[in-house]
Amino acid sequence: MIVDHRTYRIKAGHTQTHLKIYEQWGYAAQTKHLGQPVAYMFAETGDVNTVVHNWAYEDAADRAKRRAAMFADPDWQVYLQKLNESGLLLEQKT
Repeated sequence: MIVDHRTYRIKAGHTQTHLKIYEQWGYAAQTKHLGQPVAYMFAETGDVNTVVHNWAYEDAADRAKRRAAMFADPDWQVYLQKLNESGLLLEQKT
């Protein structure tokens, strides 16, 4: 098994707005292909403008296959457009 650990830095003061965009446009499309995340977290203290999530895969081939299907999904593309239009995502680390 491998775990994809992702950390996103959000524009200060807009974490909740970012999460609302994900809830409305991204969650269903992402979980349709990746299943439920191992963890989906955001901080209320410390580095408060950060969202972290972890996704588990059988192996690298499983990850590549599931992510390719997600990126081919028109609903996921709508989410990516909404996220880009928001300008709230400052950085992603994987």
